[in-house]
Amino acid sequence: MASANRYPVPAARVRVEDRIQNSRFIATLARAASPDEARGLVDELRAEFPDANHHCFAFLSGPPGSTGAMGSSDDGEPGGTAGRPMLSVLLNSGLGDVVVVVTRYFGGVKLGTGGLVRAYSGAVQHALRAVETVERVEMVTVRVTFPYPQTDTVRRLLDRVGAVITSEEFGGEASLLMRIAEDRREEIARALLDATAGTARVTGAE
Repeated sequence: MASANRYPVPAARVRVEDRIQNSRFIATLARAASPDEARGLVDELRAEFPDANHHCFAFLSGPPGSTGAMGSSDDGEPGGTAGRPMLSVLLNSGLGDVVVVVTRYFGGVKLGTGGLVRAYSGAVQHALRAVETVERVEMVTVRVTFPYPQTDTVRRLLDRVGAVITSEEFGGEASLLMRIAEDRREEIARALLDATAGTARVTGAE
C-alpha cells in the first residue's frame, strides 16, 4: 500500500501519440519530484516541438493523490478542457512524482469542449498504460553505535534489512553511519537492541 514514505513513481519517460480528427496529441509522461522538475519538462518539450499549437500539462509532486504540490495548464485551449482533466487523471492514477505534457498539433477540425476533454484525458490514460513504475522509498541517515564484540551481529542484521553503510568510525565503541528506509527506522532500531542485548544505540546523524 502506498504511503507518504513509499509509493510508485514512473521508472522512465514514456511517449505515446493519438490522432483524433487529424489532430496529433503527443503525450510525454515522466517522473518529477518537484514543480521545478515538472516545469523543466514543459520547457524541454516547447523547445523540441516549437511549431506545436499547444503544450498542455499537469503534474503531481508527492505521494499519489496528494494535492500539496500540483499544477496544470490549458496553454491556450478553452478553459478547463485540458489541464484540469489531465490532472484529474493523474490524481486517480496511483502514481506520485509524475508530470505529463500533451503536445497538440491542430488538424483543422474543432473538437468542441467535450471532445477536447476526452482527447486530453485519453492521452494521459494512454501514457499511464505504457509507463513502467518503480517504488520510491524515503531514506534517512542514522548512526548506530555498539561495543566491538557486537560487530558481527550488527553487520549481519544490517545486511538482512538492506541498510547501506556509508561510513565507519572506531573509537571507544564502533560506530556506523547508514541509510535506511525511513518507515523502517523504529523497526530496525528495535531489532538492533534485541540482537545486541540492549547495547546498540541508534541516533540521528550529526
